[in-house]
Amino acid sequence: MRQPRSGPGKRRGRGPRIPATTLRKQQAVLANVDQITGAKIPKSFVFSRGKLPSTLRHLQQDLRKVMLPYTALNLKEKKRNNLKDFVNVAGPLGVTHFLILSNPKSLPHLRFSKSPQGPTFTFQIEEYALAADIANSQKRPRCPPGIFKNSPLVVLSGFSGLGNPFESLVEYFQHMVPAVDPSTVKLAACQRILLLKYDKEKEVIDFRHYSIKLQPVGVSRRIRKLMQNNQVPDLRDLKDVSDYVTKAGYGSESEADDEAATVSLPSDIDKLNQASRKSAVRLQEIGPRMTMRLVKVESGLCSGDVLYPWPVAKKSVGKKGKGTEEEIEGQEETEDEL
Repeated sequence: MRQPRSGPGKRRGRGPRIPATTLRKQQAVLANVDQITGAKIPKSFVFSRGKLPSTLRHLQQDLRKVMLPYTALNLKEKKRNNLKDFVNVAGPLGVTHFLILSNPKSLPHLRFSKSPQGPTFTFQIEEYALAADIANSQKRPRCPPGIFKNSPLVVLSGFSGLGNPFESLVEYFQHMVPAVDPSTVKLAACQRILLLKYDKEKEVIDFRHYSIKLQPVGVSRRIRKLMQNNQVPDLRDLKDVSDYVTKAGYGSESEADDEAATVSLPSDIDKLNQASRKSAVRLQEIGPRMTMRLVKVESGLCSGDVLYPWPVAKKSVGKKGKGTEEEIEGQEETEDEL
């Protein structure tokens, strides 16, 4: 016989049910907070304003891959969407940063914005290369899908002693991806680097994206492949297993370990890279690559007071930045963005 329920609306041996809406809210809060550090996880949207040529569309998709995993890789855009639509959606989803591509007067621009109140840093893209271009130029391109499961490590160079607005820009870049705690981070999760280097002579920022690869020092390429693939090699034409290891060109060569930084790992990473032996750190560019020049800084989200360049020529740059706004967004087919 079935046991009677212990009370109205309750099942025997179970607590009260949590409403589905409450569960969804709790899960949303947990998804936006780092479970180790307790800090809010920055998330981003990468989208465009106005018409873009096909090459810039590919650049937009490459930038989305750079910002993975805390971005919308397949974000759908419609012509009737304006900036306010993205701001309204960003709040419930926990999105904190916008990367906005545009092409006014055939000059590519990229804006880095903090949602919902700014600031906004506008760059003119002077040169760029797609991830596919970088891969085609390499003899052995390396970009395994697994490296995008974790955010890149942001490395900043050349920004010291510049003052504002670059101090605010450095703060933006530092908080664009989740912070890393050296005491708790897993080395296996550090597989990408985003390098932002400021050239003081040319006054441009070089944007570079690399994958990190560890190789044990003194181990030949054939041994590495044997341990990584976990497959029995083809030994039909060999008399002994030692012939596979000592075959000409592979037995003693270890691919110029002196060219890379050699480190001692604090813990084991995999079968090859272990704490008991030294490993060489190699960086391989995976793209995209950009050279950007800062042309404008606004206090708000694509609006507000112009903080850079300094508002001295009041004829061309007004207090609210209307003059420069028309130059940067002249080709955008939008209604009022805010």
